[in-house]
Amino acid sequence: MVMGRALYSVGFWIRETGQALDRLGCRLQGKNHFREQLSRHRTLMNVFDKSPSVDKQAFVAPSASLIGNVHVGPASSIWYGCVLRGDANSISVGAGTNIQDNTLVHVAKSNLSGKVLPTLIGDNVTIGHSAVLHGCTVEDEAYIGASATVLDGAHVEKQAMVESGALVRQNTRIPSGEVWGGNPARFLRKVTEEEKAFFSSSAVDYSNLAQVHAVENTKNLDETDFKKLLYKKNSRDAEYDSVLSDLSLSENVPKSA
Repeated sequence: MVMGRALYSVGFWIRETGQALDRLGCRLQGKNHFREQLSRHRTLMNVFDKSPSVDKQAFVAPSASLIGNVHVGPASSIWYGCVLRGDANSISVGAGTNIQDNTLVHVAKSNLSGKVLPTLIGDNVTIGHSAVLHGCTVEDEAYIGASATVLDGAHVEKQAMVESGALVRQNTRIPSGEVWGGNPARFLRKVTEEEKAFFSSSAVDYSNLAQVHAVENTKNLDETDFKKLLYKKNSRDAEYDSVLSDLSLSENVPKSA
């Protein structure tokens, strides 16, 4: 283990030296294309006098953006590529809620009805990938499908379900225990008991998965690269092992006279 880490460090510094020489050579030739652009991305960003508030037990992916007046409760997770922009009003996310990758949550300061609307998301809510929530309310244990859109003043009640790709128009109210879908969204059927159980389990599963991602995201690049190197050296390909096993079996089969 100690020798492996030492060899890894030596290899790292050799590569760094080579990169430094390459940069020096480019400068001497008058070329600047080697210069790396640093990302200005900030996961948490203030707007005016408002700043995001994230519970210590919540997970916010490093590529997500929480801007302005945004509150995230315990055991909730905001996944990769999400944007929660609370600049013109507030966004509140309860406990145990998961907002999945590339979802956009915004608020309403001005609209056709003239209402100033925050976005309120309750506890144990599941919001699928690439959904859009704008100035709306989603109650506890509701389910918003992937790529669904919920617009200003809409209200999704407890344990209601919005199907993937649906468009919930302004000021629409979806009663508890109903499934709505389509464009514009309309009532389709009642939520089944199996679906209600899935809503709860989905929230728990994502909360547990978020803890794993939180741990991985605390590791630095050198640590993860070193573990990959050790794994590669100490593991065998499953297919290769299978071939060896087959060969061994064929050699032990007695030959017929």
